[in-house]
Amino acid sequence: MPRAGLWARVGDRLIVGGATVGDEGRDGEIVGLHHPDGTPPFDVRWSDTGRVTLVFPGPDARVQHFPPHGTREPRPVKAATRS
Repeated sequence: MPRAGLWARVGDRLIVGGATVGDEGRDGEIVGLHHPDGTPPFDVRWSDTGRVTLVFPGPDARVQHFPPHGTREPRPVKAATRS
């Protein structure tokens, strides 16, 4: 994976800021990649329309990463108690 810049995996979420003040922007699921290192452009299924489009994210975009399927976030280990 690239060390700097925007990169993604299929299943991550792309969040794009609004074009004007007060516009909430959009978000969608990344459903396809065009480069093996996860750099743009991305195929995104937008949550508001369900359409899939090719996206070249601008500076107002960010990727929300999710753990791969079948993995879990680590949980804190509780100390054993004696009774």
